[in-house]
Amino acid sequence: MRFSQIVTILGCTAAFISIAPIRAEAATFQVKSGVTSVYHDLNFLSSIGLNLTGTNNTAQPINSNFIVGFSISPDTNFKFSNIGGFTPLSGTIKHTGTITFNNQTTIGNFSIDLAPKRTVNHASGLVLKDTFSLNTVLFDLSTPGSVAFDGKDLTLADVKLLISPEFATILGNPNLAGVLGGTARIDAQVFPDAAVPEPESLLATLVAGAALLATRFCIQKIKYT
Repeated sequence: MRFSQIVTILGCTAAFISIAPIRAEAATFQVKSGVTSVYHDLNFLSSIGLNLTGTNNTAQPINSNFIVGFSISPDTNFKFSNIGGFTPLSGTIKHTGTITFNNQTTIGNFSIDLAPKRTVNHASGLVLKDTFSLNTVLFDLSTPGSVAFDGKDLTLADVKLLISPEFATILGNPNLAGVLGGTARIDAQVFPDAAVPEPESLLATLVAGAALLATRFCIQKIKYT
């Protein structure tokens, strides 16, 4: 092999390996089961006219720091990506179970929905909605204090429950809007939904493919030189 051929091969190889590393794909996942655990300061609730008097079809909370748990329903269709650890995309986390206040008002079968245009301070764009009786948003959810995700299990911890303007109106005190009404923790089992290449990844893939073709062309050229 002539020296010029070696130089050509090295040049083509360098062109190929100098391509920037391809970034990992951003995957999407769907929640399938789990439990949402809730803590309320019962003294505070009592001070705004809400006395917890009963529960029905609720679940065991994740630990003793919470007073009640709500099982995530099998027909949940909430999707998120692992960009930044946790980025909501679409759908709803549905729950089963109800709670009763003052022996007369029962709420529950709660859903956690996306509502990115909410204006409550410190809200994440997720809301907790009653679907049993009031059919309205009760709390705006804050950004989780911490997120843990290993591809199969998702934990959103230290989620603040901020009283919604709608709920504050029902309680007869609009000034309660945005006030801390409790905390929650979501522990969910998930499954992969799809892999969505990031734009930079797609570009890098195309460039790498072009470099590979160029390398093969160089080799073929040398072969017939």
